[in-house]
Amino acid sequence: MALGPFHVAEKLKTAKGPKGIALFMRHGETAWNREGRVMGRNPIELDEHGRAQVHAAIPFARLIAPELIVTSPLIRARQSAEIVAAGLGGIEIIEDAQLSEVQYGRWEGMTFDDLRNDADYTRCSADPISTPTPGGETIDQVQSRGIEAVHRAIAANPGRRILFVSHGDIIRTVLCKLMGLELNHFRRIRIDNATFSGVQLIGDFAEVKFLNLLPDPARAFVVPFAAKRS
Repeated sequence: MALGPFHVAEKLKTAKGPKGIALFMRHGETAWNREGRVMGRNPIELDEHGRAQVHAAIPFARLIAPELIVTSPLIRARQSAEIVAAGLGGIEIIEDAQLSEVQYGRWEGMTFDDLRNDADYTRCSADPISTPTPGGETIDQVQSRGIEAVHRAIAANPGRRILFVSHGDIIRTVLCKLMGLELNHFRRIRIDNATFSGVQLIGDFAEVKFLNLLPDPARAFVVPFAAKRS
């Protein structure tokens, strides 16, 4: 037998601090997602396609059986949470503003092609950890508030499976922290719309159960914004 399971078993017996299951879901797709347009804090709702994505994820949500949903208050995340909650028989939803999308400042509403020629984007892309978005925040700040939201919910609901419905970069940065990865690797983790990731938290230790699970796996290989660029 591999040594990994022995380590997890030992942690479950001896680790101090909050224990629980943190499940993560990115909201369903919006029209701005497909356009490659920066949403940020804009109140962009799910469209018909995005709602269909979330509905398609419900059978898997039933298998992982979350007992509580904590969601970003932004409408696209709240709508996704409500669809999942209804599909699970009406489980409780609470909001946490610390799970909101990155504050992108001046970039909100701009497209991928706009950003490619933006000097602030070039600087931030080279050093996102300490360089804030124009009028916004650094990725380090994003990770800090995301982790705080997760730990707070786990501590308040020990032993429960909690589904956190949030946004792509929030989930990426939180997963980096839980996996012990340097934050500058956050862009290596793909998080598609309406997908699930799962982590078991045991005090200061975490075991990753799955990443970016989606009902249509071929979607994970689609190049971002390919349709718009073509």
